[in-house]
Amino acid sequence: MRVLVVDDERTLVRAIERGLAAEGFAVDVALDGETGLDLATDRDYDAIVLDVMLPRRNGYDVVTALRERGVWTPVLMLSAKDGEHDVADGLDVGADDYLTKPFAFVVLVARLRALVRRPAEPRPAVLAVGDLLLDPAARTVALAGTPVDLTVRELALLEYLMRHAGRVVGKVELRDHVWDGTGEDLNVVEVYVGYLRRKLGRTAVTTVRGAGYRVGG
Repeated sequence: MRVLVVDDERTLVRAIERGLAAEGFAVDVALDGETGLDLATDRDYDAIVLDVMLPRRNGYDVVTALRERGVWTPVLMLSAKDGEHDVADGLDVGADDYLTKPFAFVVLVARLRALVRRPAEPRPAVLAVGDLLLDPAARTVALAGTPVDLTVRELALLEYLMRHAGRVVGKVELRDHVWDGTGEDLNVVEVYVGYLRRKLGRTAVTTVRGAGYRVGG
């Protein structure tokens, strides 16, 4: 398995490189964000270990740029910042895992092995279907560039449909995932689909008679 390590702490990088090599990983190293971005874009890696605070381009910017370029290699972010918002920021921009410094090397290896077991499939931070955009982190929706104000439940329903764009999603599945299956009548799904259509246009959500609803496709 080939791993890219992007960190400007040379002592730490050498230790990670030696340790990963001993575990059977092939390791490439970059000491700044710009070089790391170039390597991650041009070469195929099974995983990327990426520090947050980097010269030339920080880790958040690197992950954002990779995802915008369609590079879905799993990313494990490293940082001395351990605040809840720091972790959330890393995951929201497209990282797959977050490890705070100092860390045990055995944990780093275990996290990497878990990441490489995941398929490198698209996991966009912002969902897009046609001219409809939804940013789950910012909790915003825009239609053809115009912001649309949705309630929390409307947003959750639209997000679930957009994450399964092109697929027909049944009422039971929507109720169980959007309402947690808390005894809500299935009619609540139909009601909220109606709310979405009033705000996004009647064609935003397609009804497939007897099967459910679909966005896109």
